[in-house]
This record gives sequence, structure tokens and C-alpha cells, in this order.
Amino acid sequence: MPARNSDTRFGTVTRTFHWLVALLILTAILLGVIANRLPHDTAEALARKAQLFSFHKTLGLAAFFLGLARILWALVERRPVPLHPQRKVELTLAWLVHWILYLSLVAVPLSGWVHHAAMTGFAPILWPFGQTLPFVPQSQAVANAAGAAHWVFTRLLGLAILLHIAGAMKHHLIDRDATLLRMLRGVSAPDRPHPVRHAALPAILALALYSTAAGLATLLVPNTEAVASAPPPPPAAGNWTVEDGTLSITVRQMGAEVTGSFAAWTAGITFDETPTEGRHGSVVVTIDTGSLTLGSVTRQAQEAEFFDVATHPTATFSADILPAPDGYAAQGTLTLRGVDRPVTLPFSLLIDGDTARMTGTVTLDRRDFGMGQSYDDEAAVGFQVVVDVVLTAARS
Repeated sequence: MPARNSDTRFGTVTRTFHWLVALLILTAILLGVIANRLPHDTAEALARKAQLFSFHKTLGLAAFFLGLARILWALVERRPVPLHPQRKVELTLAWLVHWILYLSLVAVPLSGWVHHAAMTGFAPILWPFGQTLPFVPQSQAVANAAGAAHWVFTRLLGLAILLHIAGAMKHHLIDRDATLLRMLRGVSAPDRPHPVRHAALPAILALALYSTAAGLATLLVPNTEAVASAPPPPPAAGNWTVEDGTLSITVRQMGAEVTGSFAAWTAGITFDETPTEGRHGSVVVTIDTGSLTLGSVTRQAQEAEFFDVATHPTATFSADILPAPDGYAAQGTLTLRGVDRPVTLPFSLLIDGDTARMTGTVTLDRRDFGMGQSYDDEAAVGFQVVVDVVLTAARS
């Protein structure tokens, strides 16, 4: 059997590309559907869900690279002429479906890849090349846009697959010609075909359809602005005012680091460079827990098992600011989910005139606050949660 196509038959390279791509795409779609429907209410269930999503993403990327190779091969290789060149409308529809499939081979896995790269979370891609993409920022807005595009493009791909299969069955069962057998076994056309010029109209229509789908996806992008469930009260009186800052947390889930941040929080800071009675001052931080975004597991983190936002909409950290060997330490009490625990946050401080920049890191154990009690396997959800604080304040 020849490797290259001829005017009357498909070669082994084209047929191998066709069936490998079909196998990867259909398997990835099936895994994605199953994984979406699985619960994640226990550590074991979460592990199964993450594993299936990892396989789904990995197979999707394999289909992406194989699809690119398939498209390049199609561009340089001749295409056997159709068995019914006189059926102009049918040929146009068939080529339209093929162009939609070609575009989907790129758009569907690429949009999913961008969504994965823009939003940290569980279910890593099973390869050694990292989980991010160049020029794709870690951004909830980018992830939401890519996720909406992936959802729409997947439906378009599914429709094209169904039309492609229906066309093949029509040729095999109704027309009883060799269309399907040409791709299955490389059967040659029984009659001498006539040359057919491939029109540009199907490609233009496919591009227009995908442009419409992309426009529809923009309508499905959710609002990325965090909505405070219970806006924190104004900060306590102090002699420093926070002008800018980030309060972020990082936890390991299924072996991958997930980083998120609180969009709404206030800090009342009293600080003097010269300590009085061993204290530099005090700080009171009030956090709106409902403003947390945590990559692909934001909703899970806000549920009763973890932050329980509905019952405990705010968290509070009240501390004294003390001198420390490598800078300063905020030593006090963190109230989270109705649980009080002593916490010491070491931090560094750089003061330039009336502007101060503070950076600090502390590691907490989620179990101390009753979080994730049913997730007792650290391989599923890590016990340690790293809290990073960066802020810039101006002297009042």
C-alpha cells in the first residue's frame, strides 16, 4: 500500500493521521465529559476527578500537535478527487465540514491550553515541559475568556464530528460507494475520476463560522471583578494608610501549586520606627473571604468545607508589631471560620520618607481552622497554606 496519496486513493500516511486524530479527539472528549460530572466531595473523589482531567488535557495537547502535523500534510499532499464530482452542493458541504474540523484541531485544544496556563489549579498536564505558556499571563480574566472559547469551540467540533460521521454513513449505507472504504482500507476509486477544483468558499464559510463562535464566546465570559460578600469595615485608625497591596495564598493540590488572592481587605496600621515598650505599633487586618479567587478551585475553596464564606464572610488578624532579628514581626491572633489561632507574621520593611513597602510570608496549617476535614490525604490537598503579603503604605 503506497504511503502517499494518489488521484484515486488515500495513502497510509493520510489514513494513519485520520484515525489517530479521531481516536485522540473522541477519547479526550469522553474523558472531559466524565470528569466534569464526577463529584469532588472527598479526597478520593477529587483524586479521580483530577486524574481524568489530567488525561483529558494531555490527550488534548497530543491531538493539537498531531492535528498540526495533519494540517501541514494536507497542505503539501494531493487530495484524491471525490467519487461524485457532479454533486457540487454536497462537495461544498463536505469541504466546509472538513475545514471546520481542521480549525477545531487547533482552536479547541489551544483554547483549553490557554485556560490551563492562565489559571493555576489541579489536574496538571502529564508532561515535563511545565504548565504555563509564554505570553499567557496568570489572569482570571484570560482564563475566563479562554474557558468560554473552549466551551463554544468544543460544541462546534462536536457538531462537525457528527456531520462528518453522518456523511460517511450516508455514502456507505445509502450511496453504497467506496468513500468510507477509501479511508478505512485505502480502496481505490472504482471509476476514473475527473479533476475537481477545490473552491475557496468552504474555507471562507468555516472561518466565518468560527469568527461567529468566537463572538458568541465573548458573551459567555463572566464578570471577573470580585464581588465582596460582606465588605470589610473601614480600617482602624492608624498613622499609615495602605495605598496598594496584595494578600495571596498558595496551597498544593494534587501535587500542583495553586495560588490565589483576596480582592477585598483593609488594614489599620499604627507604626513608629522607634519602639515603645518593645512595640513598634499594631495592625488590624479585616479580610472579605468571599473575595477570594483561587484558580480553578475558587468555588470549592469558598464552600463550607473550606472558607465557609456563607457562614463566616470575614476573617480578622489583630497583632502587635514587634522587632525581630531579620526585621519585624506581627504577632497576634487570626480569627478564621470562627476559630482563633495565634499567628506570627515575620516581615521586612523599607521606609523611604513617608512611603513604606512591606513584604511578609507565613505558613499556616488549614487543619488548625477546621478546613478540609474530609481531605485528610495531603497528596490531594496540602495541609500547609503559604500566606504572602505585599503592601505599600503612606504616612498619614
